[in-house]
Amino acid sequence: MIISPLLRTLLVSALLLAPSSSYAAATCGSASFENWLGDVRTEAAGKGISQRAIDAALNGVTLDNTVLTRDRGQQVFQQSFEQFSGRMVPPRLLRGSDMLKRYGSVLGRIEAQYGVPGPVLVAIWGLETDYGVNTGKFPTIRSLVTLAYDCRRADMFRGELLDALRIVDRGDLTPTEMRGAWAGELGQTQFMPSSYLKFAVDFDANGRRDLLHSAPDVLASTANYLASYGWKRDQDFAPGTANFAVIQQWNKSDVYARTIAAFASQLAKAP
Repeated sequence: MIISPLLRTLLVSALLLAPSSSYAAATCGSASFENWLGDVRTEAAGKGISQRAIDAALNGVTLDNTVLTRDRGQQVFQQSFEQFSGRMVPPRLLRGSDMLKRYGSVLGRIEAQYGVPGPVLVAIWGLETDYGVNTGKFPTIRSLVTLAYDCRRADMFRGELLDALRIVDRGDLTPTEMRGAWAGELGQTQFMPSSYLKFAVDFDANGRRDLLHSAPDVLASTANYLASYGWKRDQDFAPGTANFAVIQQWNKSDVYARTIAAFASQLAKAP
């Protein structure tokens, strides 16, 4: 698993805004963790999140210094397209072809509804978590609490924490189920909680939007994300096209976006 593109975009924006963040400036270092958590509980209840969900998610939660170490140890993505795609695509190509066949019927229905072809979705799925194998093991609520209490991007992660509580409240996932990457990304294509709320769909019609366990939900939700940014049905997605610009909404790194497009093109040509 690599850093989620959705998270990378949020982190860049938040770092640029950090010095003027009103919440961070007002509270950073000025409240004990217990008092701060009490304020989060009050805010969540005031925003209509049930006490049941608040208690289930926040009772007994503690800070995680490993998350802070990961956060402070990030390095800027510096590999070339040739280096990155050469490392990421070949080991995933055969299984990606198998996934296209295994979920062919589901992917066909998804394309009919959202216009996004299966190879693009499978390429993203493979690059993000090796088709759901490496989704991460960090407790999501604990990670978000830690980053929201920290001084660097308090506003951003407090918002993501509240959205994680909303996911619990609407019954999609339990706090125990919510495990993912160190900064709160969830699911097999690594949605931040805010994106989970906006774009997750219940494509398998079981009453839950489950991006951890349901491949149909994962693939359809990823398609919904791309469609929401203007994906054009039955058109090319090579660099320079309108659909490639949509892929760049998934990940603003040109290297990553080009790798998605190249991987998808190879999958589309696979026998």
